Amino acid sequence: MRLVVQVPCLNEEETLPAVLSTIPRHIPGIDEILVLIIDDGSTDRTIEVAKAHGVTHFVRHARNRGLGRSFHDGVQRALELGADIVVNTDGDNQYPQERIGDLVQPILEGRADIVIADRQVHLVEHFSGPKVLLQKIGSRIVNKAAGTDLPDAASGFRAYSRDSLMLLNTITQFSYCMETIIQAGNKRMAISSIPVRTNAKTRESRLFSSTYQHVLKSAGAIVKAYIMYKPYVIFSFFAVLFGVLGLLPFVRYAVLKATGDEGNHVQSLLVGTILLVMSFMSVIVGIIGDLLRTNRALIEDTLEHTKKMRFGQLDPSSPAPVDLSERPVTLVS
Repeated sequence: MRLVVQVPCLNEEETLPAVLSTIPRHIPGIDEILVLIIDDGSTDRTIEVAKAHGVTHFVRHARNRGLGRSFHDGVQRALELGADIVVNTDGDNQYPQERIGDLVQPILEGRADIVIADRQVHLVEHFSGPKVLLQKIGSRIVNKAAGTDLPDAASGFRAYSRDSLMLLNTITQFSYCMETIIQAGNKRMAISSIPVRTNAKTRESRLFSSTYQHVLKSAGAIVKAYIMYKPYVIFSFFAVLFGVLGLLPFVRYAVLKATGDEGNHVQSLLVGTILLVMSFMSVIVGIIGDLLRTNRALIEDTLEHTKKMRFGQLDPSSPAPVDLSERPVTLVS
């Protein structure tokens, strides 16, 4: 059983040593632990620091491409390395790497495909009251879209089984956190959560410049992922909304005529007609969206098969799996 711990980094030379030094050296049920650094365009000594701590596996971006892309490229490299489980942590040392053993346990026991650490945001000292509230609201919205019940959907401290990564396809550049939960929930994966306590704050987030920007980008990612899997829900809502609003001017016109009002109310009929046309267009867009959803599902089935071929699971010409229990454990500290 091979575990790859991937660490997305952007100028983390100061905090990376604390991250690497706290990654467990031994985990029951794991034969081999590898560390993978995803360098997202760092301009400091992040790579040199990682190499000084024994890291030999890297994914490097010439310029910053975003956390979502870093996660995607890291997963691809981890699967190439033969990962059975991939754990994602952060280079700023906000997560307790010593809990990685607990994080992977539900996967080792076959109880979960994905495990997400619950940061217990109400206990995080540097989180303000409004930020805690926004985090909880965001988690509730994601749970509604995914059909899950996770206390901390925005947490980036996660463990993924190899099979789950074959099914997930991230496309956002901002953050993969919300998108992967919505995908996993709609694909009926088993997702569990364990409570953790985060480390002390080391720096400001580089993912967003303000809470407003974070809310805006997170909302965009949630809506985009939700529309991909349940377009009929979104567009049915708009169809009903515009339909009801469009009927009201016609009802008003009929009532006025019935009461003998001889005034010119063409404006009401015009507004009502426009709203009914928008309702009809919402229905059409919803139908097209649902057809695209079906097409996406077929494409993802093909992509899953392609991934398994690429990473050796379906290739009959590939060599037999190596029995790692007979090999010395390779550890990176």
